[in-house]
Amino acid sequence: MSLQKLTVPREAAGARLDKFLSAHVPGLSLERARGLIEQGHVRIRGKKCQPTRKLWGGEEIELSRPEPRAPARRFVEGPELPVLHDDASWVVVNKPAGLSVEPAGGNVPSVVELVAARLPPFDVEGQALPGVVHRLDRDTSGCLALARTDASAAALERAFQEKQVDKRYWALVLGETPERERLEGPYGRDPKDPRRFTTKVRSARRAALSYEVRERLRGATLVEVRLETGRTHQIRVQLAEAGHPVLADALYGPDETRTHPAAGAVGRHALHALRLSLPGVSVEAPLPEDFQRALALLRGA
Repeated sequence: MSLQKLTVPREAAGARLDKFLSAHVPGLSLERARGLIEQGHVRIRGKKCQPTRKLWGGEEIELSRPEPRAPARRFVEGPELPVLHDDASWVVVNKPAGLSVEPAGGNVPSVVELVAARLPPFDVEGQALPGVVHRLDRDTSGCLALARTDASAAALERAFQEKQVDKRYWALVLGETPERERLEGPYGRDPKDPRRFTTKVRSARRAALSYEVRERLRGATLVEVRLETGRTHQIRVQLAEAGHPVLADALYGPDETRTHPAAGAVGRHALHALRLSLPGVSVEAPLPEDFQRALALLRGA
């Protein structure tokens, strides 16, 4: 149990206790603040309080945090998760294809559960699990950052919002693309198929990315993609709708993406999160073997 003390400034007089805490304790959400108050972990002059209590300014708040709750399931055995960076704030791993980021039920471990078991400690939203601020599709490999604490989760989320994060992906796409291109448009769920997303909808949400060619191959192109927004399936959707579907993408590509000889070599959509740059951290995830096999085949090796 850790104890934190905060003195309420005079100019905060009249503020609600729960809102004051969520605004002044890094990473503490309003919901989490209310929960801690209701559980008796927030006291003023030694007494329990209500979330709606009005502050008068000058008083001292004592905030105690209980030990984080252990996860409901504990997986130690599972796919290898090479660690690209590890400090008191963030862990960055090289996620393998075929592994979900967050728990999805069943007996298959997720990245979050494996990292929690192998690289403790974590304390995010009162749980002994890493905080997820950005995601990779199940069959996308590469750089994935996870937060150790509420404060580091909030800092990571703020870095994304303030465009301080640079994410670069490598994708093998069918056909010959322009040398470089920027794609932007509305983004939303496909009204004809809830599993899919599309830019061909009316939506206030936007999706934007740019790419440039890294290598021209036999019937395909290796491109490096820079994400400007982080929408679900975004790279796969925008490249496919621009006429350059990701190789072996069963959801967004035509039959050719699955029957192409290199599709069998990679065995999943050929998308890899190659580099990730956060404030003070820059890492690169080596290309996995399946991606390298597809590249070798396309090069004619």
